[in-house]
Amino acid sequence: MKVVLKDILYKVGIEAVKGSTDIAVNKIEFDSRKVQENDVFVAIRGTVSDGHDFIEKAIDLGATAIICDTLPEIIAANVTYIQVQDTNSALAFIASNYFNTPSDKIRLVGVTGTNGKTTIASLLYQLYKKAGYKVGLLSTVKIMVDDTEYKATHTTPDSLTINQYLNEMISMGCEYCFMEVSSHGVHQKRTEGLHFEGGVFTNLSHDHLDYHPTFAEYRDVKKSFFDHLPKTAFALTNVDDKNGAVMLQNTNARKRTYALKSYADYKAQILENQLSGLLLKINDNEVWVKLIGTFNAYNLLAIYGTAIELGMDSLEALRLLSELESVSGRFQFIVSSDKITAIVDYAHTPDALENVLNTINNIRTNNEKLISVVGCGGDRDKTKRPIMANIASQMSDTVIFTSDNPRTENPATIISEMEKGVEPQNYKKTLSIEDRKQAIKTACQLANANDIILIAGKGHENYQEINGVRHHFDDMETVKEFLS
Repeated sequence: MKVVLKDILYKVGIEAVKGSTDIAVNKIEFDSRKVQENDVFVAIRGTVSDGHDFIEKAIDLGATAIICDTLPEIIAANVTYIQVQDTNSALAFIASNYFNTPSDKIRLVGVTGTNGKTTIASLLYQLYKKAGYKVGLLSTVKIMVDDTEYKATHTTPDSLTINQYLNEMISMGCEYCFMEVSSHGVHQKRTEGLHFEGGVFTNLSHDHLDYHPTFAEYRDVKKSFFDHLPKTAFALTNVDDKNGAVMLQNTNARKRTYALKSYADYKAQILENQLSGLLLKINDNEVWVKLIGTFNAYNLLAIYGTAIELGMDSLEALRLLSELESVSGRFQFIVSSDKITAIVDYAHTPDALENVLNTINNIRTNNEKLISVVGCGGDRDKTKRPIMANIASQMSDTVIFTSDNPRTENPATIISEMEKGVEPQNYKKTLSIEDRKQAIKTACQLANANDIILIAGKGHENYQEINGVRHHFDDMETVKEFLS
């Protein structure tokens, strides 16, 4: 659609302008390869390449407006250059303006934290669909525009994609959207220019230290999401996490808390924890839910608190909680005809792995073996590898170290770095099988009736990334193949 350039520059931090802003432009692009006639090209400085190196190419393809933080030496005729303070931030505001500020027209809630983001956002989508609303979802697993599903590529999509989908949600009549907000997304300004009605904090643990130089920066980036919430929004945080209160320190939003152990606005107690579900007492009301484990009690409490903050009746919220089904790749389990239970979970951080293993160990009677299949991703935070191996070997009867997504690293190197975390008394519990399919097959062969197999790390992913190529691989599909 055609718009006037000056109309989409609202709230952009402009340093200098060369040329006219009173020109009609077509669409916005930050990938020079996609530029067409009369487009706006935004030069983003990425982790791999710098968009400023492709300004000339974008102009050759027809760009008539360039957004950059450094003006090029050669200024082309009949092209408008807008020098800005930060092109990531500029892209966020331009995208919002281009799509007529869609986040102002929908009740948008962002969920951030290390673990639980996908489950909470996805189950909020499910809950509001069950309540009869048209709803949107922006998650790691998928993007939903009411009933239409789109493939997700990032935890938090780029600003253009976010606003495009929000705009589509509004055109389809969606009233709510639930969105995962990653630290990468906040750091790269992808959520700027969005109007959030609420923010939810789950927890903070060891993750993404390949991207953030320190844990403190990782925490502070998460916190900045809450710092920017408006007074009209709510900020709901898990105060059982030591960083939960930190998230609320500077926010102007309505401060709300949830917890299992601490005093909080939304409090839950686990009365029963079985493979068939949880019996919870939430703010003096008992409710049976189909999800299991302490970590899901936290997730459900966050969902309940969010629903109440958005104005839902408490008994209606509890009724809908009882109907929720587990999210793909999040503690998904099957029971074979031989009574072997296989659990597939996305746990790919030390904290998440410990939570899942704790959940299993709290439920089982110890008359059965727990066999865990665990790997760590390549080209990612290496410091968590020995920690995860230590947790898995301590809390399982047998653990098989294997490949996750090795990416450009040698899988054998990743596994050897994991093995360094195993304590001497647990050596005999461990096996190392580089091929993930063979590792899962071996776990199935080792299991007897009533034993439990945990396959951790990939969850919903249906691929394995090796040297830049994604090969089809699905943990649940694979374990079903080997369990009758």
